Amino acid sequence: MAKIRITQVKSGIGYAIDQKRTLKALGFKRMNQSVIHDDSNAIRGMIIKVRHLVHVEEA
Repeated sequence: MAKIRITQVKSGIGYAIDQKRTLKALGFKRMNQSVIHDDSNAIRGMIIKVRHLVHVEEA
């Protein structure tokens, strides 16, 4: 399965609680942190939820 690298480029402060929880569920703990996940529909849905806070690239 393909892998994607997701990097948090903007803080979740000031955004809705569900977006903060989505960042936490993706595995982010701090700014500019990168995590690698399998490219699945569930992960893509989470990325869409916080697309204004993250940057996505193929890993």
